[in-house]
Amino acid sequence: MGSKNVYASVKSYSKRGQLLKKADFQTLAESRDLEELMTRIKNTIYAESVSDIQKPYTSQKIENALRGHLADVHYSIAKLSGDRSIFNAYFLKFIISNLKSILKGKVLGKSQEDMEAHINLHAEELIKQRDIVIKALVAKDLEETVASLNSSQFGEEITKAVTLYNEKKNIQIFDIYFDKILYQELGRAIKNSRASEVIKLIGMEIDFYNLLSAIRGKFWGLEEEQIQDLIASTTPTASRDLISRMIGAASIKDAFNELTSTRYKNLIPESENELDAIAEFERKFELEMYQSSLRSFTKMFSFATIIGITKLTAYEVRNLAAIAYAVEQKIPTETTMSKLILEED
Repeated sequence: MGSKNVYASVKSYSKRGQLLKKADFQTLAESRDLEELMTRIKNTIYAESVSDIQKPYTSQKIENALRGHLADVHYSIAKLSGDRSIFNAYFLKFIISNLKSILKGKVLGKSQEDMEAHINLHAEELIKQRDIVIKALVAKDLEETVASLNSSQFGEEITKAVTLYNEKKNIQIFDIYFDKILYQELGRAIKNSRASEVIKLIGMEIDFYNLLSAIRGKFWGLEEEQIQDLIASTTPTASRDLISRMIGAASIKDAFNELTSTRYKNLIPESENELDAIAEFERKFELEMYQSSLRSFTKMFSFATIIGITKLTAYEVRNLAAIAYAVEQKIPTETTMSKLILEED
């Protein structure tokens, strides 16, 4: 491990120590309103991140500010790290999140002002890639947005997404095709990595995307060929052969049963209802990935700790955004806490 990565690993350990505990999330979730939530967030390491939020407070404003914090954590660790390819691929998450919001906004006929509330350009500013998002945002309609992205690395997949959306009218198709771009890039990045724990950590994320895409494609009634097109680069733990068997299975239950002899056998859902089974599988897999990120800290000076801290921070920001939404919507604290991705007691 190079000296750059050793330093980045030490910084990751220090950030690991600053992560919020379950009791902190509980306190935040118990806030009576967003004003009280903001006061409580200002007593955490996120104080600076939310300091510029203007009243009236909304969960969307809070989520946007937190995403800016996540971009900073990510960028500061990437700059210290010697291996940029994996971080460059992960940085796509920020751009992709914004482009998803814009394309879905265009489909739903939302105004530019409406869409702007859902995007945060801090990550793009850090890597000097604002233009791609701005062009998509100011385009007058979906067709012009797609045209503005044609020459980018997103062009081909976005064109496919629009074609399939026009056929199926399911807005989640945009989520899947954008995620495919991210996981293709991550797949390419880990091909050059020699660190087995990194390959395992990121490989699991690629598996999560591929297995869920196969199942969702079946649930949506897509043709086998259409589902195959959703699959990103595969890994040894969820091979092309396994995914093809899942896609060709007679039912969703049979597709899940293909996992019986894999490392994911414990994640097979028990629910009989297909929609509930998919949600159960997604939740179990998320928790498994979260635990893997925690386990990456068992070996000091490992490149996996650098990946691990960015993933753990991303889960933390997601939890905080979920709490902000729940407080805004007056959702009971117990319900909110049961949905968060946290360490088991």
